[in-house]
Amino acid sequence: MIWPASLLLLAGGALGAFLLRRSWLRRDGSALGMIAGGWVVLLGLLLAAAFLVGPVKGLALGLVMEGIGALAVVWLGRVRRKAARLREMEAAPEPLDEPGRLWRGVLRTLLAGPLGMTAAMAVAFCVTVYLPGDPRTRIVIGGLLMPVLWGLAMTWTLADRRILRATAVLVATSVVGFGLAHLGASA
Repeated sequence: MIWPASLLLLAGGALGAFLLRRSWLRRDGSALGMIAGGWVVLLGLLLAAAFLVGPVKGLALGLVMEGIGALAVVWLGRVRRKAARLREMEAAPEPLDEPGRLWRGVLRTLLAGPLGMTAAMAVAFCVTVYLPGDPRTRIVIGGLLMPVLWGLAMTWTLADRRILRATAVLVATSVVGFGLAHLGASA
């Protein structure tokens, strides 16, 4: 019963991802049907697997096999940047492909490292203060959340082309986060 269900879920994941990818390429109102169809296929097969194979095993099998099918669609639709640029003779470079300057790299490193960590710590403190439940659980959740938030802040800072915007957002997040955490802790 597992092998036929696995193959059906694999094909269903590919079909759902294909419909969602096609809807992304169409940027007008006609894409709503494809979006709905893609999600109906993905969620319907997931529910069918949970019903036929079992709630735990079927759900796990459905998530894994649909994910593999969707990754196959993404892999087949990948774009090779250099080959596409040479074929189409694009004039504008990709945002992160342009030549960098040393001072911008140093500034981005300082923003992504210490300032990104400060902003992540502020949000983690806020979550720790305002999350309901046992204080020990809140501290553990805040501690586990901090590196994830720091990674997100670093990724966003390094990908954003506007350094002043990244600086303003990180400073504002730090100030507001620590301020709210202090207000919640003193109340």
